[in-house]
Amino acid sequence: MPGFSIRGLGSAVPDKVVTNDDLAARLDTSDSWITERTGIKQRHMGGTTSELAVAAGRMALDNAGVPAQDVDLLVLATTTPDEIVPGTSATVQNALGVGGGAFDVNAACSGFVYGLVVAHGLALAGTRRILLVGSETLTRITDLDDRTLAVIVGDGAGAVLLEATDGPGDLISYDLGADGSLRHLLHCPHGGVLYMDGKEVFRKAVRVVVDSSRAALERAGLTPGDVDLFVPHQANARIISAAAERLGIPPERCVVTIDRYGNTSSASIPLALADAKSSGQLTPGTVVLLSGFGGGMTWASAVLSWKL
Repeated sequence: MPGFSIRGLGSAVPDKVVTNDDLAARLDTSDSWITERTGIKQRHMGGTTSELAVAAGRMALDNAGVPAQDVDLLVLATTTPDEIVPGTSATVQNALGVGGGAFDVNAACSGFVYGLVVAHGLALAGTRRILLVGSETLTRITDLDDRTLAVIVGDGAGAVLLEATDGPGDLISYDLGADGSLRHLLHCPHGGVLYMDGKEVFRKAVRVVVDSSRAALERAGLTPGDVDLFVPHQANARIISAAAERLGIPPERCVVTIDRYGNTSSASIPLALADAKSSGQLTPGTVVLLSGFGGGMTWASAVLSWKL
């Protein structure tokens, strides 16, 4: 199926690093408590969603060797826009000098994969080059005195430059879903802070990641045994481990970056892709399974035949 190929990758995180010991100095917690329950050792904090998106987007463009003015569309996945109006994508577009249109996608932590599927449809419709960015500043909407959530969230951005292909593209199949009856499990009202029912989110997340991943693989005519690299949303190391175990994907085929970045919502999957590429885990010919879940509740999985 014609579609797109990923031509460039980029990532950006704030300079400020906050360790578990930093949090333990002011909260009723400890490094061992946080590590055992989440797998997180540190996170980056600071900046704005647009600033991080611009930095990651510029890196993806440079990595692809494509001038910003040659891009036809910018898609920004985020749950933490700079403002309610206008969309933060317009700010990023202007700063980068990208041509064409720009719009935001909010599917919570599933946002990047949702954006990837939208980009695929636009490529089929004739859009040549698309810059897809996932950028979040979750620490801005978190009560940093709440140890249950303050220890989890981080800020960051990841980006990919997509280019339409005449022949088979990178995306083989996908699965998207949502269940609005579960919106109460993870939400943030205007002017408020994040709320999460951790136990229920954990239980639901493992199930939807496994079911969605299997659906996407089945549509691709593949099995979990065919997956060379599993790149899940980095919400919690225990969720990643439980989902991978149920799918039958061994730990060495899983990309785990939550220990360094925390939960960066829609930025977590592109950050993990950039990390896997730089570490040599991601090479041409790799079959990649992406799977995200988040508030809504939304979920999204995609199977890629990696070419970059």
